[in-house]
Amino acid sequence: MKFWTRFVVLAGVAVAMNFSGYTQTLSSNLPIVVINTAGATILDDPKIVADMGIIDNGPGQRNSVTDTYNNYSGKIGIEIRGSSSQSFPKKQYSIELRDATGEGVSAPLLGLPPEEDWVLFAPYNDKTLMRDVLAYKIGRDLNRYAPRTRFCELVLNGNYEGIYVLIEKIKRDNNRVDINKLNPDENSGNDLTGGYIIKIDKETGSGNGGWTSSYVPPNRSGNQTIYFQYDYPKAEDISTEQKNYIRQFMLNFETALTGAGFTDPVNGYTRYADADSFIDFFIVNEVSKNVDGYRLSTFMHKQRDSDGGKLIMGPVWDFNLGFGNADYCTSGNPEGWVTGFNSICPQDYWLIPFWWGRLYQDPVYRSKLAARWAEVRSNQLQTSRLHTYIDSVYSVLHSEATFRNFQRWPVIGLYVWPNFFVGSSYTEEVNWLKTWITNRMNWLDANMPQVITAVESNTSFQVYPNPFLNEVYLEYSLSEPGKFEVEWFDSSGKGFHKFSETQISKGTYQTTINTQNWPSGLYYFRAQPGSGPAFSGKYIRQ
Repeated sequence: MKFWTRFVVLAGVAVAMNFSGYTQTLSSNLPIVVINTAGATILDDPKIVADMGIIDNGPGQRNSVTDTYNNYSGKIGIEIRGSSSQSFPKKQYSIELRDATGEGVSAPLLGLPPEEDWVLFAPYNDKTLMRDVLAYKIGRDLNRYAPRTRFCELVLNGNYEGIYVLIEKIKRDNNRVDINKLNPDENSGNDLTGGYIIKIDKETGSGNGGWTSSYVPPNRSGNQTIYFQYDYPKAEDISTEQKNYIRQFMLNFETALTGAGFTDPVNGYTRYADADSFIDFFIVNEVSKNVDGYRLSTFMHKQRDSDGGKLIMGPVWDFNLGFGNADYCTSGNPEGWVTGFNSICPQDYWLIPFWWGRLYQDPVYRSKLAARWAEVRSNQLQTSRLHTYIDSVYSVLHSEATFRNFQRWPVIGLYVWPNFFVGSSYTEEVNWLKTWITNRMNWLDANMPQVITAVESNTSFQVYPNPFLNEVYLEYSLSEPGKFEVEWFDSSGKGFHKFSETQISKGTYQTTINTQNWPSGLYYFRAQPGSGPAFSGKYIRQ
């Protein structure tokens, strides 16, 4: 039998690479994962039994496929994972660590906290190889749990498969989603109230079951609905009482959010939801402009009432189409809100729940969002810090492993669905990502809500959203009875629209202006709340 082998020299290291799978010699600065299925085909479902070994000689040390398996050596169950990504030749896998009898066992792979369930993620249409890793880091930098990751290289049945990312699978665990364990017989009292993990996602491959929301998504073009899936407990484990409880809880939350008194601090939506977690979830999805945000791979969880008991958004998950890597719907340009997805693509089957637009109408929520954005932009989310992290990943990957990966999967310079940008080199792909992030952060700085307050007269005024589409919301405070006036001017300075109303008592008031027939473009406004100072600014109609 003839063996076909290609030799390349990378950073002074000779690597013999046989992509036909007959033999493999690999030396890497990354950990190496070796999986052998003994000739069996890996399926979408169910998992098949295989052997896995991991070589990790530590920071700064080289790893060779001929080294001893010193990080893990044992049985696994393995299956292909993903939905649309299953069409790519580079497959990603779900892995369950097992003992010799087939029972699940926990192990601390590549220095991560021990667990039995893991994901081997295969960056393919993300040619930077780092979008998911970057998004999870942002989530953790906001002091939220987000999956931890480790880059590695995979050898499968003797065949080199390229750069992979070992990722913690989202599941209930003290080191992952830290909620109470819920047994099938815990069906009353405080025990029944948690913990739960539910998600909004495609049903492909999940098999978890669930229920349809009583509230349809806004701007839908057909009969689209929002479908909640059980993630923990699983459908085969969750009891009828537990199903009824979490369904009623979500109904109570959505009903409170739609109600006239939704901002009430006692009986409004914050009775059921942790607003701060929604804000952080919003920030990660908007920073990345994740086209799947809020509507797919969207997880939320609930602890027992005795431990807080509110709905918490997250963990964040699945960002390979984020950071400008999608050419449809919200598209890859660095401007615009992902929360506007339903207006941009109302025909899509998976739409965003009404929650996000409604939350934005709450002045307390907006004020919290403004404060949180200012806080993280001055620290964790400084553009320079994001660039430094990207450069650090680039330095590790591009020293050698990217050359092997893109020989195995020659996608550089080619369009792979749904690329918005196609670079001619790995370096160009990474540099484009950094430029995109700079532009995105600048756009968010200009468009995130900001509370405009004149402290000396106890007067405040807000206009949102920006950009706007069919409606503009005004909120103003009067320290004494009086008139509120606002006038809008077009880009030439010509008066376009004027609004005035008189209040007989001091307080905070909200008004909605219908802008459905306003032409797209730039507008200026000047507002006069009572005897307080005037405010001016500019806003854009999409």
